[in-house]
Amino acid sequence: MPNSKISPKIIAIIPARGGSKGLPGKNIISLGGKPLIAYSIETAKKSKLIEVVFVTTDDEEIADVAREYGAEVPFIRPAELAQDDTPPDPVLKHILEFLEKKDGIKPEIIVWLEPPCPFRTSEEVDEAIVMLQNDPQADSLRSVIEPFQNPFKSWTIDGRYLKPLIEKKGKTFFSGPRQEIPKTYWQNGAIFLIKYNTIMKKGNFFGDKILPYIMPSDRFIDIDKKEDLELAEWRLKKKKEDGR
Repeated sequence: MPNSKISPKIIAIIPARGGSKGLPGKNIISLGGKPLIAYSIETAKKSKLIEVVFVTTDDEEIADVAREYGAEVPFIRPAELAQDDTPPDPVLKHILEFLEKKDGIKPEIIVWLEPPCPFRTSEEVDEAIVMLQNDPQADSLRSVIEPFQNPFKSWTIDGRYLKPLIEKKGKTFFSGPRQEIPKTYWQNGAIFLIKYNTIMKKGNFFGDKILPYIMPSDRFIDIDKKEDLELAEWRLKKKKEDGR
């Protein structure tokens, strides 16, 4: 554990719950010959700006794997903070309160890296950190990608008939040219950055002013089911074949 007299300014926290219905044992399932969580830990440890990497988990096996790959696991998370419907806010507050009380750790920025997104890079994480550091007004940052389909072209069904899902100032865009449709972005779950005061004082995971970090959509994978894992394995194999 870091020296309590020198609080790190930037830490990574990796949330890894033991239960997973879509893909049992997801956080430590094998991808390319190593546990899925290892990718997030290694990315954080390769960062030039992250000083300490923590894992918060309710599962002893995940904790052992996390320590094996160099992460700190300061406790086993209480079961009430590891349910299917547990939001990230109380999980983050729980570990931050623990770290401050036990070791005097009160970081400026928290890098929240979720294991199901293994293909983010340490360079992207560092670039996002600098973006947030350089914007004193921002509360947080989250990575986004351009969606495969623009939601302004989406519909809902009202009674028996189609109805545009989105109208902007009374205008619909479903039949207009692509160039006139407002550009949209989809949250991809790869990188979340939160300023300490955002979560601890505002009590909100993202706050009011959220910076966008735009990532390429062609290599984004969020592993949630068997098919996602198979696609990730294919991506890794292709990357090795291409020598990248």
